[in-house]
Amino acid sequence: MDKLHAMTTFVRIVEAGSLTAAADRLGTSPTSVVRSLSGLERALGVRLLNRTTRRMALTDEGREYFERCRHLLQDIEEAEAALLARQVKPAGRLVITAPVMFGRLHVGPAVTDFLAAYPEVRIELLLLDRVVDLIHEGIDLAVRIGTLPESSLVAVPLGTTGRVVCASPEYLAFHGQPENPAELQKHRAIRITGSSLEPDWSFQENGRPLRVTMPENLSTNHIDFAIDACLKGLGCGRFLAYQVREQLAAGKLVRLLSAYELPPVPVNFAYPHARLLSSRVRAFIDRAAPQLREKLIEARDAGDSAAARWQK
Repeated sequence: MDKLHAMTTFVRIVEAGSLTAAADRLGTSPTSVVRSLSGLERALGVRLLNRTTRRMALTDEGREYFERCRHLLQDIEEAEAALLARQVKPAGRLVITAPVMFGRLHVGPAVTDFLAAYPEVRIELLLLDRVVDLIHEGIDLAVRIGTLPESSLVAVPLGTTGRVVCASPEYLAFHGQPENPAELQKHRAIRITGSSLEPDWSFQENGRPLRVTMPENLSTNHIDFAIDACLKGLGCGRFLAYQVREQLAAGKLVRLLSAYELPPVPVNFAYPHARLLSSRVRAFIDRAAPQLREKLIEARDAGDSAAARWQK
């Protein structure tokens, strides 16, 4: 018995809604479809479909088996498509989205590097600080920072980034360095606002969450302005590590309260699960992912070394 063929036939029967429609999709006869389904049920020792002359319905076992078969067949199709995509020269339109600052710092350079290698690809890069619906808005590939809630997305891990509190050496020399999150309330704060950001700053101590309500000294929805204000000594700011990598590495900002930081969040490439990867999407992931992973490692290391220098 060809188990993979039988599983495919079973999935097509359920998707088509009838044996005859499934036979049309598969380019075979209804008799062949019935024979394949019966053989699969005998091999499994369970009934997958209750069938009458008028209707058919999945059994409980059939419903569970259908979901597993459907995902398995999708994985096989994607594996085959990935191999074929590598054999086809990338060309055509590629739409990519990323958070504004991450896109400007890292995805943009990866795009220009890619286009130099694959001039027949046309890329549209959308830098947006909002979560977009990839299928509805026609996006081929996205950079997502944070846990992916959508089960319909496939993730390609790029690394992690954490939220770091920092201030300029000049600010710390004048105001002193906070020893714990609660002391931040005595300091001046530069807050970044946005629909996805909470007004309080979150930390942890011995695995227990801590929340600090920060004073309203300065707030903005613009990351670059907030970083500039922090560099000028206007207060403490809380940023994603990659956003202040260069300033930390140069000693222009100092990382604070690292022992109280929350665990870093994942950074992924994401694309719709139902969409088979084209050669241009696969080629971009293969070329850009190592570059972005290296940038995220550099950001982490810069924060660690900056904190160590200040403590000395």
